[in-house]
Amino acid sequence: MKILVTGAAGFIGYHLVKALVNSNNDIVGIDNINEYYDINLKYGRLTDSGIQRTAIAPLAAVKSNKYINYRFIQMDLTDRESLNKLFDDEHFTYVCNLAAQAGVRYSIINPYSYIESNIVGYLNLLEACRHHHIQHFIYASSSSIYGMNQKVPFSEDDQTDSPVSLYAATKKSDELMAYAYSKLYNLQTTGVRFFTVYGPWGRPDMAPFIFMKSIIEDKTIKVFNNGHMLRDFTYIDDIITGLTKIIFSNCNEDIPYRLYNIGNSLPVKLMNFIESIEHCTQKKAKKEYLGMQPGDVVCTYADTKRLEHDFGYKPNIGIDEGISKFYDWFVDFYGIK
Repeated sequence: MKILVTGAAGFIGYHLVKALVNSNNDIVGIDNINEYYDINLKYGRLTDSGIQRTAIAPLAAVKSNKYINYRFIQMDLTDRESLNKLFDDEHFTYVCNLAAQAGVRYSIINPYSYIESNIVGYLNLLEACRHHHIQHFIYASSSSIYGMNQKVPFSEDDQTDSPVSLYAATKKSDELMAYAYSKLYNLQTTGVRFFTVYGPWGRPDMAPFIFMKSIIEDKTIKVFNNGHMLRDFTYIDDIITGLTKIIFSNCNEDIPYRLYNIGNSLPVKLMNFIESIEHCTQKKAKKEYLGMQPGDVVCTYADTKRLEHDFGYKPNIGIDEGISKFYDWFVDFYGIK
């Protein structure tokens, strides 16, 4: 079988590829390597997967020198012609879409990139899956679609019709589009709502990375809502465990459409999270307390009963252990003494 992973140079995509290469399947990764955040980190992930930076060029297939069953292609999902040719050539069995324009706050200042990537590119992928009879299409959604929902923990059955950011609105749109394709074309789709993922090779635009870097460098961190925030921080290994179980599963419903939360199901106070980083780095954070930011929410909290029922999912990595692993990677990658 052959699996396509989009966003393979991204945080979750990189880790998923590393897990899937051990499944005896052929893995093809694609990514446009955009400059939303430091591309050196993206190239670093690819290098760690055996894809040499000097060999990467648009639309060129690069074989991993580390994994014999992995190839990478620099490609943008908005390039419909190239994407269709890829599907024509490769005959994928499964498609896992982790490519997206991420970031809640960035969507406020740069909305068009979200529509192009998360709507247009996503539609191109859905169409390719439909016409090439893909067995299972798995895609990344987000906890942000729960918006200002006051009921916690967030359940997949909750209403998600009041997004507070364009990013969240595009993720809700993705879920609706997937449902339509499942209903119309019997395409098996599964949306996965991620809750604040962190860990080695993490995204530098997210709070865990920003806090870690700033505290190590003795720089001030911005603490929004005066620190009165709760986040369901989820370690990357727990995310990948859930994802790999889902990919190879079958849906027996009349409409083959499913949604799952993947989170730690144990929200942590933001100040406690910062304290864990302080303990790890042996440094005290310099804090600037600010009000609530547009598009942000006070609390995220995943109800993971559905994933637990269907796949026996249980997160295993607590905050202190996760932060310690993240710190070890951080100082190694950036050569910090």
